[in-house]
Amino acid sequence: MAVRRRVLLLFGGRSAEHDVSRATAVAVASALDSDKYEIVPVAITTDGRWLLADEAVVQLEGGRDALPAAFAASGSPVELPSDPGRAELVHLGSGPPLAVDVVFPLLHGPYGEDGTVQGLLELADLPYVGAGVLGSAVGMDKIMMKRAFTAAGLPQARYLEFRDTHDVNAFADRVVAELGLPCFVKPANMGSSVGVSKARTRDEVVSAVEHAFEFDQWIIAEEMVVGREIETAVLGDDPPEVSVPGEVVPAADFYDYADKYEDGRAELLVPAPLTEAQTAEVRALAARAFEACRCEAMARVDFFLREDGQFLVNELNTIPGFTPISMYPKLWASSGLSYPELLDRLVDLAVERHARRAHRAGKQR
Repeated sequence: MAVRRRVLLLFGGRSAEHDVSRATAVAVASALDSDKYEIVPVAITTDGRWLLADEAVVQLEGGRDALPAAFAASGSPVELPSDPGRAELVHLGSGPPLAVDVVFPLLHGPYGEDGTVQGLLELADLPYVGAGVLGSAVGMDKIMMKRAFTAAGLPQARYLEFRDTHDVNAFADRVVAELGLPCFVKPANMGSSVGVSKARTRDEVVSAVEHAFEFDQWIIAEEMVVGREIETAVLGDDPPEVSVPGEVVPAADFYDYADKYEDGRAELLVPAPLTEAQTAEVRALAARAFEACRCEAMARVDFFLREDGQFLVNELNTIPGFTPISMYPKLWASSGLSYPELLDRLVDLAVERHARRAHRAGKQR
């Protein structure tokens, strides 16, 4: 039998999307082929500690609610080595170093999806799945993402950006005057609809801004777009492959956290009921958005399809959800790539990128 790759599943994290990450880890752990991979599950706690749990695989199979108790009972602290090229975890206790072949970050939001962990893995010289430092940082920050879309000439909704050091009331006046009501207010660095509010009055704009500031010091206000929500999945790069598009029909007022991860009442139409011309157009726009943000390996690119037929790029996610009800794996399954095959591709892409970059200046050992 071929030698199994040792895959470090890195999940949890310090962001408000900690629970989403644990749900993702459950799905990925169950889908990785045990004949090809040995799973090394490492949880990052909400206070930033890295824990390796001997019985974590069993607990992962038991679902996300079993994970906290498992790690509290049997987790042992670990860290990456300061010596690049060792490709191993170092026990802070008495255990021996643990070599790994590739890291699969399943971290959503700040301190994981924003380039911070990717930079750490670069310093440790470890192959990892997903976008690099730059693509991760741009893809996490909605303001920088939208600036990249603008530079690439991509169509998008009108928006205003705001920092917590400025006058909230003056900003609310700008929002009403320039974007109109209702509108949406979001933290710049957050996903899974965490911290997102729909504001229907000026006072609600102020409240929405204050709520968004609980998660980030930069926020963004966007005009409300009346239209359909279309999503695409992107894989690989140079050139990137784009899946068939899907459509989200929210059960709530908008596609919120509960719709995505709790009650699952949103209707996901895969493939989306679009014409051939519309399908070709949105796939081309997805590839342009992916390249505009310097993404690699994977991303989900979301759009609005307005009533007049125009597509608007909404946002891009470099570590999309991988739960059983998540759109990214559903879109690739509909495109002919099963969940286990998708994971194989992502692991292969990580190893291939690491090998390509090994001989660049600054990477010599």
